[in-house]
Amino acid sequence: MTSRTAEPTAPFFDIADPGFSVTSVEVRRAREAGWYARTSYGLAVLRYDQVSRLIRHPALRQGSRLWPAHHGITSGPFADWWASWVLNLEGEAHQRMRRLLSPAFSRRNVEALRPRFAELAGELANSFAGTGRCEFMADFAEPYAARVIAIMLGIAEQEWRTIAAESATVGLAMGVRIREHLPRIEAALAALYDYADAVIAARRRHPRDDLVTSLVESQADEDGLTGAGLTGAELRDALVLLIFGGFDTTRNQLGLAMQVFLEHTGQWRLLGQRPELGAAAVEEVMRVRPTTTWVTREALADFTFDGLDIEAGTTIHLFCESAGTDPAQAGTGQAGGGDFDITATGRPPHFGFGGGIHYCLGHYVARADMATALTVLAGRLGDPRPAGEAAWLPDSGNTGPVRLPISFTPPASRP
Repeated sequence: MTSRTAEPTAPFFDIADPGFSVTSVEVRRAREAGWYARTSYGLAVLRYDQVSRLIRHPALRQGSRLWPAHHGITSGPFADWWASWVLNLEGEAHQRMRRLLSPAFSRRNVEALRPRFAELAGELANSFAGTGRCEFMADFAEPYAARVIAIMLGIAEQEWRTIAAESATVGLAMGVRIREHLPRIEAALAALYDYADAVIAARRRHPRDDLVTSLVESQADEDGLTGAGLTGAELRDALVLLIFGGFDTTRNQLGLAMQVFLEHTGQWRLLGQRPELGAAAVEEVMRVRPTTTWVTREALADFTFDGLDIEAGTTIHLFCESAGTDPAQAGTGQAGGGDFDITATGRPPHFGFGGGIHYCLGHYVARADMATALTVLAGRLGDPRPAGEAAWLPDSGNTGPVRLPISFTPPASRP
């Protein structure tokens, strides 16, 4: 096959523009025309086949480490914290961090918490179910996501407003307006560091049977010379990441799930009738509307892929939603990548949790807490519908609703 560099006539997307949307007609047309597009950062990969192969390609490494630098942020508190993420490490450093953090997200630990997740979802839903309306993000998604991570880490649930407020601000770093928001992001990051320090100190004084205590007790000394665990700096960084990541992605993905179900109310009724479809509902939502709009990779060396020459250092964004709704992928039927259907079988895996060695550490808890939340809500809120204007984060970078007012039929009014 003859190789070539990216064609200058290939579609171009300015994905640094807050007005750009990964779900736009332009992206759909580009996917029909070819498997890639040019962007303001590098290449965008649009089709399922190429995304599924590139996400594990040996010539690529995790690319999100360059996100701040793409926006001129190369030093300072935020840049340092970003570089510490397990997602942005490679080799032995990455494997070590995964070994230390993975036990917190084991299936056994998460399954033990499912009843508490259901109790929490019911408590929040009952607080507004009788009124027939709510602002979904403020009344459910935010407190639920923040309290879930508090439960996971053994933090007092009444601290959820601190977790939510500061994490939401740090979450602005995942969007294309990061440079504009940097002072607010770094102030929120400092607040979360102070909060993490207080939690760590409390566990040293009064150990508990929880994740933070286990990390503290296995901690290396100040020089990192003893102990099998994290250094002091790594412990602070990891705890802040767990607080932020556990809140931000769950909140956003729950908001996106509700938006999808507002467009497919028959599927919502079906979920209410068949709660065993909760896990499938999460997978289907993340196929068609993931909060992670793209997974990023960086070329380690020059290589040729499907006839395209890719230079070392090229940033490659794997568009998750575009791949998930690609009509050419197996199991999605015809135009539009297959209708949204929580009973569908044979769907190939989506990319909302990434792929390869960097597959999301917290995927099991995310699946469990979201499936629990959606089944509880579907059982209480009948026929949800928009009840006002929604507000959104930019549709590039991690996305989701900021405000999502809905109305519904209260339980007592339903036949």
